[in-house]
Amino acid sequence: MSISQRGVRASAFKLDAAILSPPGVTAAGEAPAGAAAARAALAALRERVRRESDRLVRGWRDAIVRDDFLPSARNLADYLALRRQDLSALQSDLSALGLSSLGRCESHVMANLDAVAAALARLCGDAPEPFPGPELWSEGARRLREQRRVLFGRGTGAAIMVTLPTEAASDPLLVDSYVVAGMDCARVNCAHDSPPVWRAMVEQVRRAAERRGRPCRILMDLPGPKCRIESLSPAHPGRVQVGDRLRLAQRLTAATPSDLPVVAVSLPQVVAGLAVGASVWIDDGKIRARVAAIDGADRIVEIVGARRKGGKLKLANGVNFPGSPLDLPPLSEDDLAALPVVAECADLIGFSFVQRPRDIVALDRALAAARPGGPPIPLVLKIETLEAVRNLPRLLVQAAGSRPTAAMIARGDLAVELGHARLAEIQEEILWLCEAARIPVVWATHALDDLVKDGLPSRAETAEAAMARRAECVMLNKGPHVAEAIGFLAEVGGKMSRNQAKKTAQLAPLHSWPLEALTLAAAPVPEAGGAPVTIEAPIR
Repeated sequence: MSISQRGVRASAFKLDAAILSPPGVTAAGEAPAGAAAARAALAALRERVRRESDRLVRGWRDAIVRDDFLPSARNLADYLALRRQDLSALQSDLSALGLSSLGRCESHVMANLDAVAAALARLCGDAPEPFPGPELWSEGARRLREQRRVLFGRGTGAAIMVTLPTEAASDPLLVDSYVVAGMDCARVNCAHDSPPVWRAMVEQVRRAAERRGRPCRILMDLPGPKCRIESLSPAHPGRVQVGDRLRLAQRLTAATPSDLPVVAVSLPQVVAGLAVGASVWIDDGKIRARVAAIDGADRIVEIVGARRKGGKLKLANGVNFPGSPLDLPPLSEDDLAALPVVAECADLIGFSFVQRPRDIVALDRALAAARPGGPPIPLVLKIETLEAVRNLPRLLVQAAGSRPTAAMIARGDLAVELGHARLAEIQEEILWLCEAARIPVVWATHALDDLVKDGLPSRAETAEAAMARRAECVMLNKGPHVAEAIGFLAEVGGKMSRNQAKKTAQLAPLHSWPLEALTLAAAPVPEAGGAPVTIEAPIR
């Protein structure tokens, strides 16, 4: 029996219980207190959701050329319209009546609303409304499973994606160990290495998958316009501390003043647009600075956050500008140079730094030029900026309207852009939104990093591995213990699948506390200066 079918059966049980013995029903058969008000509130809510959802879908229709995605787009629109409202009071009222509180409706919004409306009609003694059929409850989960299978080759459980190191191009035993351990998707990061190395990595994965008789998809990540430290003066500056100042230069030349350590970055046009007060974060936020002054084309930045021992500036460190609008082209020169090989070799394309629907249109045009007449290649949208978060519904529709699509929560970049506290909230919201759109999610950045690098997971990583089970795919980074991490993820995922499905707790039997072992037996207590006295433990 599927999860959705169990949910329907459980809902029917709750309804039967409510009808047979509803709270507050009098001998005269009056409706329970609050039922009529809840029914009126739900009716108004349902009407608003339908109206606003229709408007959203009309605005999306031109982007949806894949008819199979249309029901999912409709459910996404329903969910967005529903979540515009504050439902907390209505949820409490529905729960008090023994009905669904709508808290797990992501994959089947209207079916959930219609089922509650039908239950309320019966509680109020009015003409019964029809209950939605079981197929409407299970459709969302079925479509999400199918998309996971198409994209990652995995029908059940979270797929495992592994970022390949450079040595994977020349070490068949390494790649084979990943495939044997359970790698479902190999990630080739085109921000590193070169086209011949990428091709060799792909070939090693294809051979290992064929040899072992198990599918393994190839994701190739476009480099994206990543801003990095390109040059330093002096070449090896010491550690920087809070209060230190640096010169952030568009480029390092002989004329650049040397009164302060100089940092030049790979996107000089971004430096030119920074205002006083703008944030500049280096190395994933390990060094945090703020623009203190403008000096010609350069910016003088002051360090406002660093570890106690200071932060070390190194070439190729990433540089982020949280809160500053970056008007950059969606495809960098490196992206365009990589596209011919990516179009030839990839099963999926990772779209770095995607921010607006028109970015996806630009990628489609570039791919059409690189591979004339070819079908659209499935996309993994890397959600790594504040603007991408704001535009997420439109990005999903623009991409999934014409090909299978997944969304990657790039938590490292998002933590820099949003802050860690906001990231904790937004990663939940992305999971909800993508479930409503029936689009798989990739849980990325630093998953099980201690285990991958050092061979042992931290307690926090173990808890996070359980959390990652709510996504359709988990990405592991490079390290010497990747195979062990794959096995650990599979073990945790297997255990959690018995207890959790997306947001829903699965009430499987608890075996940790057998009832026959829970009796409080008589315990001897020593008497002061004498023999032990037996005290019977009370049983309540």
